[in-house]
Amino acid sequence: MTPSEVLSFIREHEVAMVDFKFCDLFGQWQHMMVPASGVDEGLLSDGLGFDGSSIRGWVGIHESDMLLVPDLSTAVIDPAYDTPTLSLICNVYDPLTRERFSRDPRNVAEKAVLYLQSTGIGDQAYFGSEAEFFIFDSVQYDLGPNFSFYQVDSDEAIWNTGSDETINLGYKIPHKRGYAPVPPHDSMVELRNAIVEAMARIGLKTECHHHEVATAGQMEIDFRFGPLVKAADSVMWFKYLVKNIARRHGKVATFMPKPIYGDNGSGMHTHQSIWKGEQPLFAGDEYGGLSKLALHYIAGLIAHGPALAALVAPTANSYRRLVPGFEAPVRLAYSRRNRSAAIRIPMYSPSPASKRLEFRPPDPTCNPYLAFAAMLMAGLDGIERRLDPGAPLDKDIYALPPEELKDIPSLPGSLQDALQALERDHEFLLKGDVFTPDVIETWIRWKYENEVQPLMLYPHPYEFLITFDA
Repeated sequence: MTPSEVLSFIREHEVAMVDFKFCDLFGQWQHMMVPASGVDEGLLSDGLGFDGSSIRGWVGIHESDMLLVPDLSTAVIDPAYDTPTLSLICNVYDPLTRERFSRDPRNVAEKAVLYLQSTGIGDQAYFGSEAEFFIFDSVQYDLGPNFSFYQVDSDEAIWNTGSDETINLGYKIPHKRGYAPVPPHDSMVELRNAIVEAMARIGLKTECHHHEVATAGQMEIDFRFGPLVKAADSVMWFKYLVKNIARRHGKVATFMPKPIYGDNGSGMHTHQSIWKGEQPLFAGDEYGGLSKLALHYIAGLIAHGPALAALVAPTANSYRRLVPGFEAPVRLAYSRRNRSAAIRIPMYSPSPASKRLEFRPPDPTCNPYLAFAAMLMAGLDGIERRLDPGAPLDKDIYALPPEELKDIPSLPGSLQDALQALERDHEFLLKGDVFTPDVIETWIRWKYENEVQPLMLYPHPYEFLITFDA
C-alpha cells in the first residue's frame, strides 16, 4: 500500500493505534506505538526515530539515533490487542546516511534473496517452518549466588496423575505418547483453534495443527510456506500470536527447545526450495526425485552444518535437544522419508512443485531472518562450488553402531563448539555483503558473554546431586 492508502485503511477500520514492530539481532520483536491521530504520510514515508543503543547487540550510545521505516505491505490489524491497532513491520535505517542498518536481521534476509538473484541460479527461495512449542499452566525460575531452580507445570502432564488438584480429571499424557491423540487427552484443541483463527486474521494460512510427542502441552501448528523474507515475518507473527493467545487463556507458551528432561524437545524443521520463474529447481531425476542442483544445495548444508548450528540452534538449551541418539538428528546426512537424518527429503507427493528438502536441526529460538538467510547461503555455496553430498543414508541413524557412525559428520555438541565453528567458517555468509563481519562478530561475542561464559560459572543443580557428598 501507499502511505495515503494506509491512512485510508486506518480511517476505514477505525484504527486507534499504530504499532511499529522491528526485530532485534537475536530474534525478539520490539515495538513503538503511535496514536493513529499522530500518523501521517510523512511518518509512514520517512520513519519513526528511536534509540538503537537500547537494543541488544546494536550500537553504542554515541550513535544511538536510528529510524524505523515501515514496510507498508505488512499492514494488518493486530489480533493480540483489544484496542483497534494497525501493525507494521519495519526496516531499520541510519538517519544520517539513509542506508539500511547492517545488523537489522530483515535487511540480512532481503540481501540473501538479492544475492540468489544476482547468481542467476534462481529468482526466489521458499521456506516453510514447523515451530513446535509448549503451553504450560505455570512456570517459575530464579537463580542467585547460592541457589537456582526452575519448575514448569501442566494440567495434562503425566507427573500430575496423583496431584491434589481441585478436581483431578485424569487423562494425563505419558512421556513420549503425546503425538496426535484426540480429546480428552488433547486438552488444548480449543486453544490451538483460537491461535489458528488469530493467524487467519493476519493472512497466515494453517495447514494443520495437533498435539506433539511430549507430555505437558507440546504443540505444533503448521502454516503455509512463503518467500524467504515473508516466511521469516510469518514466524515472528506466529510466535507472537501463540504467546499472546495463550496468555489470554491463562496459560504460558514457550519456544524453548528443551524445557522438560527425558521427553521430546521443540524443533523448527525448515523446508526449503529454489524456484526460477514458474520452474521448481529442486525437482529432477536424481535420488528422491531431486535435481543435481538440489543435491549440491544439500552438500552446502552438510559442509557448513557446524557453522550453521550457531545461527539455527543458537542457544545453550538448543544442545539439550541436539544430543546423539535421542529425538533430534545431529548427523549431517541426507535421506528420503528418514527423520533420523539431519536432511530429510519428504516423499508425500510426486509433484515437482512439492519437491523440497527439510533441514531438521533448527529450533524456534533462532532468529528466522538470519537462520533462513544462512541456510540459503550455505546451499548456494554448495551449488556454486558443485559440492557432492556423498551417498544418502537410508538407515535408522540412531541405531547405527560406532563403526558406521565414525565417518558421518556431526553437528557441534554445545553452543560454544557451534560458535567456534562459525568463527572458523563464515566466508560463505559474507558473499554479496549478505552477512557483514560486524553481524558475525557481534553475534559470537554476545553469545559468549551472555550465554556461554555465565553457564560455565553457575553451578548446576544436577552437580549437587552427583558431587555434593564426594
